[in-house]
Amino acid sequence: MSYSISRVNWQQAAPLLKNIREKVFICERRIPKKVEFDQHDASAFHMLVCDDTSQEPIATGRISPNGEISRIAVVSSHRAKNIDKVVLHGLFAIAQELSLKEVFILCPLEKVDYFIMHQFQPIGSVYMVAGRPKQRMACSIKTALEHASQAKYYLTH
Repeated sequence: MSYSISRVNWQQAAPLLKNIREKVFICERRIPKKVEFDQHDASAFHMLVCDDTSQEPIATGRISPNGEISRIAVVSSHRAKNIDKVVLHGLFAIAQELSLKEVFILCPLEKVDYFIMHQFQPIGSVYMVAGRPKQRMACSIKTALEHASQAKYYLTH
């Protein structure tokens, strides 16, 4: 399988980004639509991954100007292909362009081990958001990029 990953803005790519996030967060995880789509989408930097064969959008993620990584979503038919790592690495590259020293994520409790594998460390205690337990985790950009340098892919703008 081949795919294309691009940095996109919300104003131009919203229908494609919404398509992915609706499938993953609203339909699968039952996140309310009013919670999933928020005022931060317009100011965030977004990654979009499309399947080269079908041209379908298959993954996305966003990073805010203050370094919050969120809304990483991969459609179920493509989850076994490590596309989430490519999205995460693309978000790290944006953080570097923004001259951020650190990024953070408010991750679901069941994903803490996944983000620890990507050099994130838990910060503070577990708390609830939309009825789900979350953990704030942070990672220095330098550490994230060193860890990500083993990946073999390229980004387009």
